[in-house]
Amino acid sequence: MAVDFYDIDSLLTEEERMVRDNVRAFVDARVLPGISKHYEEGTFPTELIPEFGKLGVLGATLPEKYGCAGMGDIAYGLVMKELERADSGIRSFCSVQGALVMYPIYAFGSEEHRTTWLPKLASGEAVGCFGLTEPDYGSNPGGMITRAERTATGFRLNGTKRWITNGNLADVAIVWAKLDGVIRGFVVPTNTPGFTALKIERKFSLRASVTSELILEDVDVPESALMPGVQGIKGPLSCLTQARFGIAWGVIGAAEACFECAVDYAKNRVQFSRPIAGYQLVQAKFADMLTEITKAQLVAWRLGKLKEAKQMRPDQVSLAKRNNVHMALETARKCRDILGGNGITYDYPISRHLLNLETVITYEGTHDIHTLVLGQSVTGIAAYDSPMDPPRAK
Repeated sequence: MAVDFYDIDSLLTEEERMVRDNVRAFVDARVLPGISKHYEEGTFPTELIPEFGKLGVLGATLPEKYGCAGMGDIAYGLVMKELERADSGIRSFCSVQGALVMYPIYAFGSEEHRTTWLPKLASGEAVGCFGLTEPDYGSNPGGMITRAERTATGFRLNGTKRWITNGNLADVAIVWAKLDGVIRGFVVPTNTPGFTALKIERKFSLRASVTSELILEDVDVPESALMPGVQGIKGPLSCLTQARFGIAWGVIGAAEACFECAVDYAKNRVQFSRPIAGYQLVQAKFADMLTEITKAQLVAWRLGKLKEAKQMRPDQVSLAKRNNVHMALETARKCRDILGGNGITYDYPISRHLLNLETVITYEGTHDIHTLVLGQSVTGIAAYDSPMDPPRAK
């Protein structure tokens, strides 16, 4: 069983525990045996995609009428935690598919978009990606240079997106572009002429995940490709809020995996006539990690309750993403230290989690950007305004 020092299990419903246990069993049987090899070889286990669909973890919180599981937000968070217990790349695949592709189609798309794509995406028959980040615009997505121009039959898209999870696997892309200066979202089949996905190779991190650059050169799409339900930067940011919620839960799984591995190792690793778990400095590390994991669990659970009550704010998600990813990264570092030289080998999962988390702390809002979000929430002043502009009270 995972770390549960404050008996958070008792706060869960029977259904939430059942969902968690089902995904945990799936991860143990189908993901963990091969994930280290996939990471080492830089490949994604595509054979698992239809199994994710059968498990109900793709677009898990969306309505059953579109082939989705319709589960609650805390159950979904537990799913993300169990998937990331295996590897951040596995959670990233499912998180992008659900929160960044299926969610905007459901929330902002037409009914035709929903009926065409959601059942296929929910089953794993189709894969999606989310085209927002650009080579020169990451933390400032509003500065994007990808453009949409009106044509006689619809729109023409031109631009480049980078660091796109699932890009080379995708059958459909949610592409954000400026139309008449306003950010709009488009549902773009990836077999559209002019659409190219280039896989980003030679990564130290998220090696068991497909990361791509999308190039759009005169990509002509019909009028129906435009998602009618959203205009402006709030559209893609609301999608990122959904994804960050899953990340805040998911990284706890990575931290727990490292912690459990290190505890087991320390109890069996003998130095100076006793297991290293019996030394005060090692126990101090475990005490610190246990405390931080427990705090992160409580933050995630409370955030889930706020989300289910439809009271969750984006800045609350920023706090959870910022705190929990930092906690997981520091936990992985401490656990690597406890394992010494063995901690850098493929015989143990810790360095794999450590390197993955170095990416997770950067994507979907860097640690520093979420720091500024919280600073603005406290002070009412946005610190990320242009230095040439006077600070604006909010």
